[in-house]
Amino acid sequence: MSLFSPQDTPMKAETDSKQIAIFAAGCFWGTEEYFRRLPGVLSTTVGYCGGTTPDPTYEQVCSGTTGHAESLLIEFDPGKISYDQLVRHFFRMHDPTQRNRQGADFGTQYRSVIFYQNDEQRIIAEKIIAELSASKKYSKPIVTEVMPAMPFYPAEEYHQNYLRKNPGGYCHVDLNLAAKPL
Repeated sequence: MSLFSPQDTPMKAETDSKQIAIFAAGCFWGTEEYFRRLPGVLSTTVGYCGGTTPDPTYEQVCSGTTGHAESLLIEFDPGKISYDQLVRHFFRMHDPTQRNRQGADFGTQYRSVIFYQNDEQRIIAEKIIAELSASKKYSKPIVTEVMPAMPFYPAEEYHQNYLRKNPGGYCHVDLNLAAKPL
């Protein structure tokens, strides 16, 4: 069952004290652990977004036939962390110049995507991409997709908080960056 779908209006999906962000940045285990460590992040849910198959399984997503990316739904308090800051962390914690891969993980399910909830989020994401591109921070072009939110399907329970339950588990993310100022 979808936790969030585009039919939800921003008023249903967000309140003044709680907003939603959805990012895909490679394997969702490290992405979740990184964002979970940020002050102002209220909850995280790993799952699948961006594809056409309803209620996909991990195995289906890994087959590359669903169109979904391993994604993270973040509920955050905008009074403690802004969407702008979350997007800047998103670009810090993964390599947005790698198409359909991160670290040792290859496949369309590992692509870089920002699923925006409204025009404000889209504008922020596009502005930051333009800033980073102009800064020449990366030697290659940013390939992150910016697209409207699509239905988000929570992943199986064993994937939720995976690195908290399995501290030695594989992770492509430098989790120490979460504690450093932007």
